[in-house]
Amino acid sequence: VQLQASGGGLVQAGGSLRLSCAASGFTFSSYGMGWFRQAPGKEREGISRIRNSDKTTHYADFVKGRFIISSDSAKKMVYLQMNRLESEDTAVYYCAQGPPLDGGLYTGDPLSDLNYDYWGQGTLVTVSS
Repeated sequence: VQLQASGGGLVQAGGSLRLSCAASGFTFSSYGMGWFRQAPGKEREGISRIRNSDKTTHYADFVKGRFIISSDSAKKMVYLQMNRLESEDTAVYYCAQGPPLDGGLYTGDPLSDLNYDYWGQGTLVTVSS
């Protein structure tokens, strides 16, 4: 399994960025994928998840209405469209692969990092105020 996140950068508050995650080495449509982030001095937190089979999504409350997760099974890509960015969104963003969808999650919270087996290298997003 390989996950390659990209698209981070420096953006002004109120702006937008789209992160991409290129996936390989597994049957993409059989898994869920998630986006996480870790800000300096803080714990990693789950942002959003998508089931690649039926495109069901979950969002953390702090990004609802601002971020949109999507995936393209043909291209094996997962995206995170981030709008109305705030300085608090500054972090390293990671994509991750969950367990096979037919086996269910390891824990009840779809945004818990305990539900993810493989992680990409991260891409830095810096939001200037």
